[in-house]
Amino acid sequence: MTSTAPGRATGFAALHRAGDPLVLPNAWDAASAAALLAAGFPAIGTTSLGVAAGGGLPDAARSAAGPTRSLARLLRRLPCPVTVDIEDGFSDDPDAVAAYTASLEVDGVNIEDCTRGRLISPRAHAAKITAIKSRCPEVFVNARVDTFWTGRNATVPETVERALRYVAAGADGVFVPGRLTSAQIREITSAVPVPVNVLASPDHTVPELARLGVRRVSCGSLLFRAALDRAVEVASAVRDGAPAPPATSYGDVQDLASPFLE
Repeated sequence: MTSTAPGRATGFAALHRAGDPLVLPNAWDAASAAALLAAGFPAIGTTSLGVAAGGGLPDAARSAAGPTRSLARLLRRLPCPVTVDIEDGFSDDPDAVAAYTASLEVDGVNIEDCTRGRLISPRAHAAKITAIKSRCPEVFVNARVDTFWTGRNATVPETVERALRYVAAGADGVFVPGRLTSAQIREITSAVPVPVNVLASPDHTVPELARLGVRRVSCGSLLFRAALDRAVEVASAVRDGAPAPPATSYGDVQDLASPFLE
């Protein structure tokens, strides 16, 4: 079992409210997590792309298990629930996935049913979920269904079938990333008895998603990618003769380290 406090884990689950979904920002390092917490977000997630790319590693290739664990051990010091993207669990072995999850000591994990761009069997993914919940019952397991994300078996019936198998295995929530229509989202949320999570996108606002039954809206890698865009934009503007723009002060960034100090 993890050392996650039951009260904190229960509080994280309670944030997944019908009609008022949890908007989850996904950090890629300690500073981004602390800044998002300071902005008033009640829980912090991580982005596997941001963690992997920040270390010069490919995403979804089982190469970022170490950096993911290191970041989790920093973020668990924050005074809020923390959920970590663990890709596919970095292993085919359910017991190894459960042991890895236990080592993080966080409030939730996001685990995908896709390995290196290919969907795995729902039975194999369900076995990982069951192993995690057996080893770490307080951890909120958000089971990702990658049908629409990979473009394989990208139908609502296939997605719901996989989701229901993961719920039966013990998943606390289901995450369906990808470009979904309003009708598809409504079908999924109506059929799945646990909180459904989708990605933030230009297609739907949070109020619209709330009306469609979504209970969690993740930023995924959006913040990391937007930060890269903004960094290049600022550097290019300065190079091209524009004045340096205002930004968070040096001292304020220094202060972001305070939650992580022993």
